[in-house]
Amino acid sequence: MDAINPKLLWEIFKHIQRWLANLNRAGEERQQQSRKALRNVIIAARETSVYVRQIQDTQQTDHATERHLAKYWTQLGFDLEDLGLNKLAKRCHITGKHWADPKFYTNDFLQKADISLERMETLAKQILLDIDKL
Repeated sequence: MDAINPKLLWEIFKHIQRWLANLNRAGEERQQQSRKALRNVIIAARETSVYVRQIQDTQQTDHATERHLAKYWTQLGFDLEDLGLNKLAKRCHITGKHWADPKFYTNDFLQKADISLERMETLAKQILLDIDKL
């Protein structure tokens, strides 16, 4: 995977900074909702990683698991949108759509969307650390 470009990193940083300022003004309930959604991103990334490893080991896919992952990532996208974490939400929606229909997006689009499981987990962890500093 290519390194994230400086412009995109700056946009993500500005978005997170604005979001954290709003979250700081929000009540404890909103902060807890944010923590839960971000932790669920980490859980989804790890669950997806295990499934990808299973595919690599067995060379077999499972539509039930893919249906679950499509639904889970899409729901996370909606949860994050509700909390104002739109950049991470968009990545979750793309991931959900990709699991629902792997041929929907081109490989070039997926590369540019930067939806690697590692990247999404890292972003979620970074935002969680920022919330804990509030």
